[in-house]
Parts: sequence; structure tokens; C-alpha cells
Amino acid sequence: MTIDPTIPDGIADGLDGIVERLDHVSVGVHDLADAMPLVRLMGGEFLDGGDYADGGFRWIQFTLPGPAKLELIQPLPDAGEDNFLERFLTSRGEGVHHVTLKVSDLHDAVGKAQAMGFEVVGVDDSHANWKEAFIHPRGASGVVIQLAEWDDLPPPTDRTVEDVLRGIPDRYV
Repeated sequence: MTIDPTIPDGIADGLDGIVERLDHVSVGVHDLADAMPLVRLMGGEFLDGGDYADGGFRWIQFTLPGPAKLELIQPLPDAGEDNFLERFLTSRGEGVHHVTLKVSDLHDAVGKAQAMGFEVVGVDDSHANWKEAFIHPRGASGVVIQLAEWDDLPPPTDRTVEDVLRGIPDRYV
């Protein structure tokens, strides 16, 4: 895919003004517990996590020193070989899966990205607290970019890393 260098008026600044922040980098792993030494090495402190059964994966997030966050994602045991994360791990092995940009308006972000020539896939605005879409890696230098809109919620104070590793429901769906 070639991005048209002649950007129409109104989108010359891309997603400027829509992107609130780079929220996190997500790493696909076979087993969250096995990845905990990496989190400790990076100075991660548990933030939140849960099972997203519809997507077939378990996620856990950690704050890192500074404003950064690291997310680890693992396929659920019954996800099946056609699960997106199983396919990723089979073809590429463990590693960076996607980068998430928090946006103020998902539909505006999708429209501007498409107008610039990016292929946007997986648009999902069916959940009250979470809306997302993905920029396909073919046009994004091999990186999956997740565009997501949600209301920032304080992390649950009673949830622990052990709870997430055992499997608890995702609070965003």
C-alpha cells in the first residue's frame, strides 16, 4: 500500500487532536506467569487485567517507570488454533503484538486514518466501555496499531496479579 503524500484538507495533521496518548505496548506470550521476570526487570507494577472470553485471551497490564504501560496477552486455554493470538504466536513467536493509542473519538480517528489510505480492520463499538479498531500492519511498517476509546477508570483495588493469572472476567465488556 502506498500512502498518498497529497493529504486532503482537514486531515493534514493525521490524528493530531484525536490521539490522547500512546497508552501501552502489548506483548503476546504463551504463558503470562512465565513472562513475570521480564515485568520485574522493567520495574512493572500491577495495574489491571482479566479474561476477554469473546476474544479468547487473558490480559494483564503493568505501569512502568514514567508514563509507560506494558500489557501482556495470552491465549485462553480453549481459544483454538484459529484464535488471532494463537496464529500470531505460531507464525511469529512471542513478541510485540500491537501498540495502543487512546483516542477521544474512535469514529473520527478511523475516518481520518482511512482518508489517509490506511486499511482499518476490526472496528468494534458494540461495548459500552470500550471501542476499538486496528490499523493493518501492511500499511503501518509491520506494526498493528490499535485505536481505542474508553473512559479511564481507576484500577480495582482488590484485584491482584494472582487473580488475573487464575482468570477473572474483563471489566471493560
